[in-house]
Amino acid sequence: MLYRPIQKNLSLAAPRNEKIQVRLVREGEHELWARISAQGWSEFGELADFMLEIGQISAQRAGALSFFAELEGQPVATGALCLGEGVALLGGACTIPEARKHGAQLALLESRLRYAAEQGCDLAMMCAQPGSASQRNAERHGFRIAYTRIKWRLAGNAA
Repeated sequence: MLYRPIQKNLSLAAPRNEKIQVRLVREGEHELWARISAQGWSEFGELADFMLEIGQISAQRAGALSFFAELEGQPVATGALCLGEGVALLGGACTIPEARKHGAQLALLESRLRYAAEQGCDLAMMCAQPGSASQRNAERHGFRIAYTRIKWRLAGNAA
């Protein structure tokens, strides 16, 4: 779990690809958001169907905002944002494989942080797998580790 303070007029210290535009999902685009999100996980075949199913639920849940990053007008990445009591929780971030390395996640991150600050949030949180590229990216943009989640599992057939 990572966190960072945010404020209005936030700008991340990295050049943005001007071909990437970020916007909120419009009415009737929730299925498209779920499909793009699932495509972002397509290299993990066992997760793709689950991500499509959960994406359809996530894109329409109350209290959550869904975002697209578009490359030359085509949705290529997704992100979600939940706001509450001055805290912005970022999630649902993924990019379809063929559009990676073009800055979609940077644009989504900056846009969601700015949106949250405009809505009165002063703290942002997000999860990333420890040691992952996502964690390194977040830390490059001002996020710091709040804590690490530990999950326990019984080995073998132990009851």
